[in-house]
Amino acid sequence: MTTIGLIGSGHIGQAIARQAVAHGYDVVLSNSRGPETLADLVAELGDRARAATPAEAGRAGDVVVVTIPFKAYEQVPVEPLAGKVVIDTNNYYWERDGHYAEIDEGRTAPSELLAAHLPTSRVVKAFNAIAAAQIGTAGTPPGTAGRRALPIAGDDVEAKAVVAGVIDAFGFDVVDAGPLVEGRRFDRDRPAYGAELDADALREAIARG
Repeated sequence: MTTIGLIGSGHIGQAIARQAVAHGYDVVLSNSRGPETLADLVAELGDRARAATPAEAGRAGDVVVVTIPFKAYEQVPVEPLAGKVVIDTNNYYWERDGHYAEIDEGRTAPSELLAAHLPTSRVVKAFNAIAAAQIGTAGTPPGTAGRRALPIAGDDVEAKAVVAGVIDAFGFDVVDAGPLVEGRRFDRDRPAYGAELDADALREAIARG
């Protein structure tokens, strides 16, 4: 069974970890403060979970989730994530992260900067456009009328298929926005960001982005 490594164990990371364990995945959690600070969460999640350093979580994961404040993206370990499918959940909040001129001026976007930092990883932008709490509450079985859809973007077709499988297991349809550069269409303040929409409506929102 797939192991999901998490670099970052905040609200989104914890929500993904809970859903992963509930759907049969093993998880390796990490944060910037040390594995011992995750003892309570690991105990809650049970035998499928353990805590480690970010580098160890990266090595252990078949899929690695980067879910940290954007301003810390350059602290993500590079070598352990080489060749891995990496899910980028990050959002750029200049109020928290400080201003990045290249983003503010539209020359690049948060996921593109992470991908440049991880040049041999297969980065897929996902889980950034849904509130953390809804990851565990808004999912429904496949075929449910009006099933909520989540957007993804990435340059590697196989990696996107892997991430889409995780999202579907968690209870959501998937709308592929295209290559990673198109992830800008569901960044903060765009119509698709945080929108509770089915697949057809989400495609329209992405197009407007």
